[in-house]
Amino acid sequence: MIYIISLILIGILFIIAEIVFIPGIFVTGFIGVAALVASCYFAFADYGNVWGTVVVAVDALLLLFFTVMALRSKTWKKLALKTEIDSSVDVAPGLKGVKEGDILLTLTRLAPMGKALAGTVPVEVTAMDDIIEPKREVVVTLIQDNKIYVKTK
Repeated sequence: MIYIISLILIGILFIIAEIVFIPGIFVTGFIGVAALVASCYFAFADYGNVWGTVVVAVDALLLLFFTVMALRSKTWKKLALKTEIDSSVDVAPGLKGVKEGDILLTLTRLAPMGKALAGTVPVEVTAMDDIIEPKREVVVTLIQDNKIYVKTK
């Protein structure tokens, strides 16, 4: 009888692990179902129809109980992060006050992307022309999706 109880516990643990901890990995769920089926088989084979039916009912009830307990929100609130994040992200980190029509000085080769100097702040820009060499003045022609597009002056 101890091996039937062991198979039930192993089956329940593996199925709960499949549902909660490692979903999508078929192996643990398969092992859990196989252990539960084996417990039912051994109960029917060794103890007859009455005890086999009892084991099937116990398997179903335990599986239902532990699944509901594992999926309750209170269970996960104990493990959840309760720290509140109140910081914010710079909406346009690469723009640095650059507007269309501004004149910038390239710091690196723009092929087609590189760095240009906006006042004293380096910004990433994209050349609309071909390759633009360093130390050239460029004009901001378009700012779109937080990207600065330039062309030669």
